[in-house]
Order: sequence, then C-alpha cells, then structure tokens
Amino acid sequence: MTTKLISGTGLQLLRRFDNRAESVRAQLLDDDGPAYVQVFVSILRDIFKEQTVEYVLALIDEMLTANPKRARLFHDKSLANEDTYEPFLIKLTIHNLSTFRLLWKGNWFIQEKSCKILALIVSARPKTQNGVVANGEASNSKTKLTTIDAVLRGLVEWLCTQLKKPYHPSRGIPTAINCLAALLKEPVVRSSFVQADGVKLLIPLICPASTQKSIQLLYETCLCVWLLSYYEPVIEYLATSRALPRLVDVVRSSTKEKVVRVVVLTFRNLLSKGTCGAQMVDLGLPQIIQSLKAQAWSDEDLLEALNQLEDGLKDDIKKLSSFDKYKQEVLLGHLDWSPMHKDPLFWRDNITCFEENDFQILRVLITIMDSSNDPRPLAVACFDISQFIQHHPAGRVIVNDLKAKERVMKLMNHESAEVTKNALLCIQRLFLGAKYARFLQV
Repeated sequence: MTTKLISGTGLQLLRRFDNRAESVRAQLLDDDGPAYVQVFVSILRDIFKEQTVEYVLALIDEMLTANPKRARLFHDKSLANEDTYEPFLIKLTIHNLSTFRLLWKGNWFIQEKSCKILALIVSARPKTQNGVVANGEASNSKTKLTTIDAVLRGLVEWLCTQLKKPYHPSRGIPTAINCLAALLKEPVVRSSFVQADGVKLLIPLICPASTQKSIQLLYETCLCVWLLSYYEPVIEYLATSRALPRLVDVVRSSTKEKVVRVVVLTFRNLLSKGTCGAQMVDLGLPQIIQSLKAQAWSDEDLLEALNQLEDGLKDDIKKLSSFDKYKQEVLLGHLDWSPMHKDPLFWRDNITCFEENDFQILRVLITIMDSSNDPRPLAVACFDISQFIQHHPAGRVIVNDLKAKERVMKLMNHESAEVTKNALLCIQRLFLGAKYARFLQV
C-alpha cells in the first residue's frame, strides 16, 4: 500500500477551494461540484497521511453540513466509474464482508467524520424503478465497485461495535445512534442490524432524560425503535423484552413533544402486533393517553395518533378477559399486585382455566420462583399458588406433584419480608389443604 501523488488538476482545484469563504466555496461547488468530489475521493483513496485525511474529511463535512443535498454530487453521472465508497474501505474480505478502513483504523475524528459522511452519501444515492442502485453499479461499468449492500453491512457492524464498546467515551454512542436513525429506513440495514443482535443494544438507552443532550439521544433512540417497528422480525423481540415498559416510562414522564410523538407513533404501529396491545393495557397506557390528550400539543399528527391509539386500546380492553390479562402478566414474568390477584371472584370464576395446557400457568409461576431475582414477582407467585391451593378442589395435590413445596420452602428464608410472608402463607395452605386454608389471613 503506497501513497500516490495528487494530480496537477486536482492540486489546482484544491488550491482554488482552500481557505475560501463559504459563499465562494458554494459557487465553486455549484459550478463544478463533481470535479471537487472526484478530487476529495482520490485524495482519501490515495493519500494515507493522517493530517491530510483529516483535512479532506473536514472539507467534505463542512460542505455537506452547509447543504446536505450536496451528497448527491457523489452520485453524479460523470462519476459513474468512480468508487466513492472505496476510500472508506480496505479491499479485504473477511467472512464475505468488506472491512472499513477509515471507520476502523483511523483516530476518533476520522471515524466520526467518515461515519457521518458515509451515511449521507448512502442516503443520497439515486433510486430506480427496480430498486436502489449505488454509484458505479451500472451494468456497463467495467470496474467492479463496492456494492451498496457491502457498505451498509459494514456500517452496521461498526455501529453495533460503538453501541457495545464505544471508541469515544462521550460521543461514541450518540454518533452511532444518530447515524443509525438516518439509515434504518433501509431494508438491508434493518435486517443486518437484527442479525447482529443490535436491537437489544437500544433497550438500555430508552430511559427518561433531563439534559438537552440526553433528550436528543433519547429521541434518536426512540426514532430507531419506531423505524424498526415496521420490520416484522423485530416485533417479537420488542414484545418480550423490556422495550414496551421502558417506552411507557418515557412517554409518562417526557414533556418534549418530538419524543412523545415518536413513542406514540411506535405504540400505534405495535398495537395490533401479537401481545403488544395487551401489554400496553397492563402497563397503564390507556390512563397515560388520557393525560396526554389533556395537554396542549401543537403537532396535529401527534393528536391524531393519540386518538387512534386510544380507540385501539379500548378495543383491546374489550377483547381481553381478566384471565387473559392475568395469563399475559404471568407469561411475561411481569407479576405485580394488580387487583385481580387478591380478588376472590377472579379466583372462583377462573380457577378451572389454570388446567389449560397441562397447568401451564401454574408451571410458569413455579419457574418464576426458581429464576426471578426480583422480590415482587417472587411474592406474587407464592401468593397466587396459595390462592390456587385454596380455590381448586385438587390444588394441594397438584402443587405437590409439580414439586413446588421445595421451592417455596427456600423462599421462607428470603431477605425480603414481602416474600417470606407470602411463602409462609403458601406453605401453610399446602399443609392444611383447601378445607382449612380459607381461615388463614391474607
């Protein structure tokens, strides 16, 4: 890998552009934009001196920041045989993926600028009736150029690396999220991000924010989740992870209109998907929607989405019986002291439902006692099993057959008083049976 010299024409154009006022540079780009792009690309491809690379990246960044539409210059017809992506890539293939040069091997300044520039160039590429075509991928091209899929997959790999272990302590994650929010409309990016197990990296970032910087990061993270909510393979993960409870916490506490809007639009997308609607009801979203509607929002799209979400949640409430909601709570492991747990009518009317699928719900409750580290679900699981023993004619025998007694006995030594109290109640009912269990205090 050797450094080449800048051509005479390239040097002349660079001198004409260097140290000029923004208005002068704008005129030069309007008159001869593709020629300047070709010079910038050739320098990044052929020159490896770090200071030179930083300088040219700064020029491109300033040019695109002043007018993002200039990214289209990289796809000008006169550059049909110019690989505008090559400077950001080493011609090295590992596991069928191209490895990025400037993104991976440069210092943070080079990586950050390269990420931003590359995302803008990719987003500005021309569309065709048959799909999206990257610059230089025309059938009459004699040179094999970097494919857009390789660029997008490489970008996703770098973004996931930043989210896992950021190269810069304060700017690594915000830069990655900002770039991801711009690229997730691309089907290839969505599928690559999901395949890289990137969705779980977003969940911890969904939390109420106070500072302006953290609000922007929260907004862009929620924007990523909204874009992913259109992608069917992501739905199940969003439904079974902590994504929905975290989004509910955000929309409950946020006063920033753009944050509320993107979260509400995400809820609207997910409402009819799988168990999402039932979860929203259990998480108290209908009451939050009522509160949000009472506030003075200026965004008409937000007001419309709130009304649609409210109507959809009403339909879900009508569809869900109390046992359906209880079952959903147990299967998700989100046990809490909702009213049905201590409602005698609930247990009397639904006790036979526990026999479904070979006592599936009862088995899950027992599993929760084994696996949960949270005192609240442990306490509720013990209480519910004690209720089953009391209300089911064969409750005591069934619970013993499922080997629940040993698990409950262990919880009697738990550090939480709430857990020990309900574990004791469960053991008492196991020993006394249904005939005497009703006399125990709850």
